[in-house]
Amino acid sequence: MTHVAHPYSQRLGIIRPWKSRWFGKSKEQYRNFLRADTKVRDYLKKRLKGMFVADVDIERSDTVMRIIIKTSRPGVVIGRNGEGAIKLKKDINRLLHREGLADMQEIKIDVEEVRNPEGNAAIVAEMVADSLEKRMPFRRVLKQTVEKVMANRDVIGVRILVAGRLGGAEMSRKESIKKGRVPLQTLRADVEYAQAEAYIAYNGLIGIKVWIYKGDIFEGEAPHEREQTNI
Repeated sequence: MTHVAHPYSQRLGIIRPWKSRWFGKSKEQYRNFLRADTKVRDYLKKRLKGMFVADVDIERSDTVMRIIIKTSRPGVVIGRNGEGAIKLKKDINRLLHREGLADMQEIKIDVEEVRNPEGNAAIVAEMVADSLEKRMPFRRVLKQTVEKVMANRDVIGVRILVAGRLGGAEMSRKESIKKGRVPLQTLRADVEYAQAEAYIAYNGLIGIKVWIYKGDIFEGEAPHEREQTNI
């Protein structure tokens, strides 16, 4: 019996860092920090929907909890004169106090711009979901999205899978499109993976999965020095 593992978790410690970077001094502190990270990520996923957020990293020191939001639309997240970031910080503080997870750490929010949104799996999955929710034909959406992703010179392969009542059919099914190669069994392969959901009236939920392969990263190399194999 086979087991499907998340491509990110398989590569932790090899070519991928941890998304939560801190140490718990006791079991209770570790438990509270972990719950707080989960609550914050779930909240930001709902709050920042449609803002093309690629990832949320959390770092902690003795006095500071730093939340790093990576998005292709930093101006929308920050808001005019930083009002959006200030309100977001207050809402996260209120959330942690309500859940009983607030401590003496100061919350800071950093917003990083994703320079290449078409090469990021999370943003591509959200783009597909946004197009499907606008009632565009799913085959056209898949074809156009794959062409946009492959137009990026850093991308070697891409695969997009959608599942659900596609095109308003009575029975759910899966459809996928692939271009290039995506070696999931090679741990040094820089494969990005993301999931998203699109809600369509009368059709229900459409699940979306995206894999993007950008080459191989060998030990001691930076991501920009990765080997790019021609197909």
